[in-house]
Amino acid sequence: MDHFRYKDGRLYAEGVDVSKIAEAVGTPAYIYSKATFLDHLKKVQEAYSELDTTICYSIKACSNINILKFLAQAGSGFDIVSGGELFRAQQAGADTTKIVYAGVGKTDQEIVDAMNAPIGYFNIESEMELENLIKLAREHDKNPKAALRVNPDVDPKTHTYTTTGKKESKFGVDIERARRVFEEYGKNGQVDLCAIHVHLGSAGKTVEPYVEALEKTLKLIDDLRADGHTIEAIDLGGGYGADYETNTAPAAANYAAAIVPMLKGKNLKLILEPGASVAANSAIMLTKVLYLKKGGKKKFVIVDAGMNDLIRPPLYGSFHFIWPAVVEDKFMPGKRQKDMNIDGSEIVDIVGPICEGSDFLAQGRSLAPVQRGDLISVFTAGAYGYTMSSNYNSRPMLPEVLVDGDTFTTIRKRQTYSDLIALEKV
Repeated sequence: MDHFRYKDGRLYAEGVDVSKIAEAVGTPAYIYSKATFLDHLKKVQEAYSELDTTICYSIKACSNINILKFLAQAGSGFDIVSGGELFRAQQAGADTTKIVYAGVGKTDQEIVDAMNAPIGYFNIESEMELENLIKLAREHDKNPKAALRVNPDVDPKTHTYTTTGKKESKFGVDIERARRVFEEYGKNGQVDLCAIHVHLGSAGKTVEPYVEALEKTLKLIDDLRADGHTIEAIDLGGGYGADYETNTAPAAANYAAAIVPMLKGKNLKLILEPGASVAANSAIMLTKVLYLKKGGKKKFVIVDAGMNDLIRPPLYGSFHFIWPAVVEDKFMPGKRQKDMNIDGSEIVDIVGPICEGSDFLAQGRSLAPVQRGDLISVFTAGAYGYTMSSNYNSRPMLPEVLVDGDTFTTIRKRQTYSDLIALEKV
């Protein structure tokens, strides 16, 4: 699954004791495993190798250019949602023709920069956006390719904030409108509208919604082709589940076992946009216990990482397995799960220093006994961890550390107080 393992009661990232990293860079800190990133990417690549497939890793999940660089070297393209992400991909040496650009609010400058790159496909979210792309392409003498994002009205049963494939979503158009879009713009002569994009949302835990969405989308493609439109590719987006708890999400091979047979013989290129399924298990956030406190019947473990460092638990109610970095044999975790059911573990709220009642990493959670100064690991923190962090309460952003075998490198330095105000000086 990943390369974070306990050895003799101590947590290792690949071949490095995470306590050694804490001594070098302090806490809190994000620690990444290069081998885990590459293993998860390879599993997706191999699962869909029977088809003409382009894997476009979703930069928004984890965007450090040092990580993007080795993913590009391993053959990955990229899914982007902003001009800044395009810039990151270019700085990482990406093949820009393997970039797809999504997002409902692309600015004119972002569109022009992407055409000049040039990227592979624009994922179009509305008729007005397509009209604007046609206008800009004509003005700049470009002929970009585009995929219309279609909402198949399928619910992957995830958090409401991460569900994007319903009719009511701000993203894309429904299937009925998709036909009208092709009727009006499919042969505009400037932008090659030649693909369909589908993205159900994030954190999918079953294969069935993707099968249902693909069935509806293939029927649409057949109809569009019958009307004389050329559809060369289908982009099935991302959102494939990651194991925040052990064995709770299908493997890439399980998704592919259902999807690949449906696409064989369809004369379609396949584009996939995995993010969390590649990045999530590739990192931990390491934090330190500051204080222990009792409040009524509750026990609090107060740590030096807060919701500004990892906002997913208070924002989405998401689960991250949390366990000490050094444990006795009887507290060794067998699996990542909410209730470890180990004699001697305690039920605690793990909270941070932010001045907000919503500042927690876990509530009512089993945890092996800890003391002030102990290190605690927050697992499966690679996706939407650092990328959604902030300077709230004027807290410096964390360092990012990349482990490769027996060595580790700081790939982003911890911010200083001077960094906090560097852009504010008059």
